[in-house]
Amino acid sequence: MSRDAAPQRANSHSIKSNLSGEAGPPGMEQASVAGRVHPRQLAFSLPHAESLSRDNFLEGPANAAGLALIDGWPEWPNRIMWLAGPEGSGKSHLAAIWAEEAGARSTAANALTAAEVPAALATGALVVEDLRAGDFDERALFHLMNLAREDAAYVLFTGRDLPSALDIELRDLRSRLRTIPVVSLAPPDDQLFRGLIVKFCADRQLAVDESVVSYLATRLERSSAAARHAVELLDSEALRLGRPVTRALAAELLREV
Repeated sequence: MSRDAAPQRANSHSIKSNLSGEAGPPGMEQASVAGRVHPRQLAFSLPHAESLSRDNFLEGPANAAGLALIDGWPEWPNRIMWLAGPEGSGKSHLAAIWAEEAGARSTAANALTAAEVPAALATGALVVEDLRAGDFDERALFHLMNLAREDAAYVLFTGRDLPSALDIELRDLRSRLRTIPVVSLAPPDDQLFRGLIVKFCADRQLAVDESVVSYLATRLERSSAAARHAVELLDSEALRLGRPVTRALAAELLREV
């Protein structure tokens, strides 16, 4: 697959300004050659929705245990579970799949307060994302775990680290967290990593051929976060330069970062 020489997504990614000598809006630049004014494409960083559905989850050995946990609900070994893994390993995607299935609400760990705990658990299921040391209210978390046990609610925690790695001041909370069963995700293997590159391109409606995927797969850090960042940079540069996403463009970009 390849993209046309000039990206054809101006309606959602870029605006072309055909200047004819009149002053344009601030930030618009003109390039004049032999009395002629040429349009310059400006790339705008607009949000791209990443699909977090079950159908769009890429399976592999690295995330098999996490997927088994989600698919095994509600027959969990414990009503409170912990999903651990490095940045971009698929924790949020798996949590979104489970939230859809269980009717769970979701909250960032650092946004949870004690007063909000009853409402957060109102549906009987809750995702608490990105638990990291020193970035959450310990009393709110302790209240959540107590109320979840009283109400027989399900809670899924996600974090980069294991519960035992968190520096917790409340002794009771520390002991509670360390009893939570943990399911860990690993960095993607080669096949999964290539699939992630293709998926991130598809999320941005960016068509690439196998040479681009192979080049990125052999030169990037083996993580979902690195693949996502590289695709974002490629898309932005292709739009800014008015060029297709090719192996040559990828090579130029990676030399600069």
